[in-house]
Amino acid sequence: MFYRNGVKKRSTILGLLLIFVLVIVGTTACTKEETVVKEKPTLVFADAGWDSIRFHNDVAKVIIENGYGYKTDVLTGSTPVTFEGLRRGDIDIYTEVWTDNLEVYPEAIKSGDILEVSVNFDDNMQGMYVPTYVIKGDSARGIKALAPELKTVEDLPKYWKIFTDPEDKKKGRIYGAIPGWAVDEIMTVKIENYGLDKTYNIFRPGSEAALTASMAQAVERGLPWIGYYWEPTWIMGKYDMTLIEEAAYDQNLWKNDYTCAFPPVKVTVCINKEMIQEAPDVVEFLKHYQTSSKITSEALAYMQDNNVSTEVAAKWFLKNNKEIWAKWVSADVAKKVEAAL
Repeated sequence: MFYRNGVKKRSTILGLLLIFVLVIVGTTACTKEETVVKEKPTLVFADAGWDSIRFHNDVAKVIIENGYGYKTDVLTGSTPVTFEGLRRGDIDIYTEVWTDNLEVYPEAIKSGDILEVSVNFDDNMQGMYVPTYVIKGDSARGIKALAPELKTVEDLPKYWKIFTDPEDKKKGRIYGAIPGWAVDEIMTVKIENYGLDKTYNIFRPGSEAALTASMAQAVERGLPWIGYYWEPTWIMGKYDMTLIEEAAYDQNLWKNDYTCAFPPVKVTVCINKEMIQEAPDVVEFLKHYQTSSKITSEALAYMQDNNVSTEVAAKWFLKNNKEIWAKWVSADVAKKVEAAL
């Protein structure tokens, strides 16, 4: 009898020990699983000071936070400072790297400090623009085409009277770049080498705001205007402008006399090398992140017209362009993002 009771006692004790071990193991497993979730790093974006990079940051942030469950932050500074931060690892993601503005870019890529994961857009343009109605007219506004055959810089001399300089009736007026900008010198040389200085004067506005205002006022009134501008910008997203054609970019022509189109600029998405280990799922998303100069300009125009932040513009873009961004992520992630919007 004593033996049988002893067996029962030992069995009971062993059973309790087994249950205790299972509880501890289960608890430990849950704790480890929770720890993995909590240890997801906060991903830091570079804000180099202009609205288009902030817009792309906010688009990516909405997707990363809601689709992948990471927290995000932003580090603000000049282009050189933020790029150096990316190399050091203080910054994880740079959504709009203007590669021609950074002499250290090739070396940074070669060293492996940063990785170029995608091209955000490379269709950005700059040069001489006219409102499209100058060429095609606008029946809805009762505007007739004043220069129906205007297409290239070679066509400009015969249309100078359309763009008459109010201060010199014997020549047309081309609005140039801003004094002090490198492109101001380039545009001056271009106009001279194309021989346009014989029929046009260059008028240099004193600031970017003055240049923008001159275009906006002309377009709002349906008047002719020709001048230097660039994309992406809000005004190019707001108004229908046509770039006057030049010969395709040629390195030799550019070095000699600038008598060709401006060189295209590759605008990339880059990450710090540690992102491969820290957030591989986000890296995979960023590999597919691709927009365009037109998309960016339209977002900036939306901000301007509605006086809203880049965060609001990002959500507006995501709500209205699922056919674009859903290709960047899995169907599951797309559902989470859409639900968050």
